[in-house]
Amino acid sequence: MPSEALSQAAPSREAAAESPFYIPMTAPAARPRCALKHNDTFMVVDSHGDIGAAAGGPDGLFHADTRYLARLELKLDDMQPLLLGSNLRDDNSALTVDLTNPDIYRGGRLVLAKDLLHILRTMFLWQGTAYQRIGLENHGEATACFDLVLEFGNDFADLFEVRGNQRPRRGACSSRMLSAHEIGFDYRGLDGVVRSSVLHFDPAPARLTVQRARYHIELLPGQATSVFIAATSDQAPVQRPMPFFRSLLAHRREMRRDTAGTTSIETSNNIFNEIVCRSMADLSMLMTATPQGRYPYAGIPWYSTTFGRDGLITALQLLWIDPRIARGVLRRLAAHQAVAVDPLNDAEPGKILHEMRGGEMAALREVPFAHYYGSVDATPLFVLLAGLYVERTGDEATLRELWPAIEAALRWVDGPGDADGDGFVEYQRATEQGLANQGWKDSYDAVFHADGRLAEGSIALAEVQGYVFAGKQLAARCARRLGLPGKAEALQRQAAQLAERFEEAFWCDEIGSYALALDGAKQPCRVRSSNAGQLLFTGIVREDRAQQVAADLMRPHFFSGWGIRTIARGEARYNPMSYHNGSIWPHDNALIALGLARYGHKHLLDQLFKGLFEAASYLEARRLPELFCGFARERRRGPTLYPVACAPQAWASATPLTLLEAALGIEFDPGRDEIRFVNPRLPSFLNEVVLRDLRLGKCSADLRVRRHNDDVALEVLRTEGQIRISIVLAR
Repeated sequence: MPSEALSQAAPSREAAAESPFYIPMTAPAARPRCALKHNDTFMVVDSHGDIGAAAGGPDGLFHADTRYLARLELKLDDMQPLLLGSNLRDDNSALTVDLTNPDIYRGGRLVLAKDLLHILRTMFLWQGTAYQRIGLENHGEATACFDLVLEFGNDFADLFEVRGNQRPRRGACSSRMLSAHEIGFDYRGLDGVVRSSVLHFDPAPARLTVQRARYHIELLPGQATSVFIAATSDQAPVQRPMPFFRSLLAHRREMRRDTAGTTSIETSNNIFNEIVCRSMADLSMLMTATPQGRYPYAGIPWYSTTFGRDGLITALQLLWIDPRIARGVLRRLAAHQAVAVDPLNDAEPGKILHEMRGGEMAALREVPFAHYYGSVDATPLFVLLAGLYVERTGDEATLRELWPAIEAALRWVDGPGDADGDGFVEYQRATEQGLANQGWKDSYDAVFHADGRLAEGSIALAEVQGYVFAGKQLAARCARRLGLPGKAEALQRQAAQLAERFEEAFWCDEIGSYALALDGAKQPCRVRSSNAGQLLFTGIVREDRAQQVAADLMRPHFFSGWGIRTIARGEARYNPMSYHNGSIWPHDNALIALGLARYGHKHLLDQLFKGLFEAASYLEARRLPELFCGFARERRRGPTLYPVACAPQAWASATPLTLLEAALGIEFDPGRDEIRFVNPRLPSFLNEVVLRDLRLGKCSADLRVRRHNDDVALEVLRTEGQIRISIVLAR
């Protein structure tokens, strides 16, 4: 992701200059926020269900990086109602908010005592429209007379404006009455595009202006009534929204259809079941229909768009339960692969997209992210995921479709990606407007030397070389499938040579681990980092050194008790509250878990799995956020949150699923129609796991795995088609 969020503390002037897309955090949110999303539209509301009523949040209805509704606040007789509670449905299909009335006085006389009205707000998103029902019921013994007031407005702010970017000028907003029950908002942007939204009210209010709708309500004892609101953007497929309940049913049917065929997971631990259900629901919400297939958008609110790195890693994490996601990600990124040199966008032929934006500021190049290619790792990760997808599915038709894009990516890896020809892939931004650091740790201060000096020049990150190594090995196997033995041998040879060069250049005896990176002068950054753990996932690490790295990652300077820190405690820039220099990122831990399993360290994996499980058990809605602080675990208290972390966030949501995959050692062999469990082991908090509809090609199986101390028993509950299930115990 871009280096928008660097540290909880305000950055220095030098840091701010280095990070123009920093997300400021100047005050705490006055009310907690909740997000809903459907395809390219998302909405952020506060705990009362309001938009723009309380400070400190990125409220609004957004579509394609533009805010289409900036305020929608509910009042009773011009007073704020009292909050009873708000709940997101388990499947994320709708948010419900329960409110009641405060004591309402008129002329100094109490006319409505508190807690007599139940106000139920139900809202959801579907097909570019935000739907809301306001249900009102009188639980008093007398008739309740009051005004229901809705105050609203719009600014059509670009998402980067909402995040804090200042613009010297912007387009013109206007609002107009369309009818007795509709208000229209328009914005003529500096990019020449007119953007519009409409607020629909049913029934028509007693009084409607371009800023306020007022209903005069009289409810007899026990009587109930409803008000319906719909906010549509100009991207909605129909100008007039469908009725509320019909739309809600259609939305839920669509959700069930989209998730059909995905493996389901049920375990003996109810809390872990809740964590898995939350993960699956969040991932389903973040999935977005694109012309190339479903794509997991990175996170809400700041990253609800196509990100290359995030989509690739999330698809990799989900490959075992739904390989269709990987196919959509690969096809979309191939369709947007760079074909020309464009310094402002950090584009070079063969590079894979980093970020795509559709707002006014991107169109005007006030930010460089319309189609931005400033990531060094997305391109080798594309090759890596393509190879893993083919090994998971045996889908040679898709391989043939993707092969030109894979070859173009490999040409970039060996060409512009290795500009000095030293055999390592490096990055250096093409213009000052681009991102300074272009690996997954992309904040301005994330790559540094042991004395704290920032690395300069063309930087070769450790984990990127691992991605290239694994990608070339997998591409070699793909080439053999396509009848290209010469290409396969060349790629295999290049991977072996890279592994030798890597050990010589990156291993640091003094820290007992691999350097975080090489700087432009080829000097290693001798810093103990989680990047070394991701190297285990790629398989580039020598067996003897893998044991040393794995053991070090689980010592207290790395492992907080909740998870593995990005930077070890004691390093020069270590800060447990930083974005990348001591915090804990669930997806980073997930890739490390796959690496621990790869090298046979299941006992360490157990410890890591348990820490992240217990962290999630403390968090609201059992949801793992993008990151949390790296403070050491203390008894009887949960982890410390990071203030501007995205939640939900795709690769964090996928982490519990990846941890389970790593523990079970699941492998797929489509050539033999076989699913293998290699050295399976369940952590101490799971006695049993049931996997339903685990698929391989057109075959599927339901399986039960039971723990017996450090061993497991596997029971096949159901099979469909000719499929083999086996346990492999390898030493």
